[in-house]
Amino acid sequence: MNDDPTTRIYCAGPLFNAAERDEMTAIADRLVGHGYAVYLPHRDGMEFRLILDVLAGRGFERAEAAAFLHAAIYALDVYQVAEACDAMVWNLNGRVPDEGAVAEAAMAFTLGKPLVAFSDDARSLIAGRVNPLLVGMVDFRTVGAIDQIVPALREEIDLFDDVPTRPLAPAMERAVADGQRLWQVMTDAEAGGDDEQIATVVADLFAPVDDVFAPGRG
Repeated sequence: MNDDPTTRIYCAGPLFNAAERDEMTAIADRLVGHGYAVYLPHRDGMEFRLILDVLAGRGFERAEAAAFLHAAIYALDVYQVAEACDAMVWNLNGRVPDEGAVAEAAMAFTLGKPLVAFSDDARSLIAGRVNPLLVGMVDFRTVGAIDQIVPALREEIDLFDDVPTRPLAPAMERAVADGQRLWQVMTDAEAGGDDEQIATVVADLFAPVDDVFAPGRG
């Protein structure tokens, strides 16, 4: 069965070792196999190390560049969650759930987007259960196998068909606008995801405003 290819899913979860990345890729591949478009941060986002090298080569101190590059990654993720993606699949696996994914899931929940949680990890914090402040966002239901994700997602999307879009707070609006500009240069066919052009936009948007003569500011 093919699902609507215009429905774009944000895949949120831990990405800090090969096993975690493999599991997230397997989740994304399952979604793509059923016709969904997918945003997978470690595959589709910026390569932090490469952009940092470009910024350092332009004369920014590496610590300073790393700080505002983190701001760029935040804006890009907020844009993807709030604007570019229609729903989220959230991987809760880990000794504790990944804190970045928790923040992303909370944003999706607050914005009223379909949200499905996956967990097959026996480790937990509270009497054999996941923290209620987390699973409460998915009505205390998780799926325990990757092949259960798509059916659960279909159900959630059907439930949210008539839910109106919720307005963004001003700070989130700013992050979405910055993240959208960054995503545009990352996906521009002519730029081809060129690290130099991405670094220029990162510096323009996120380098400290009092550093007006910093290299790369335009």
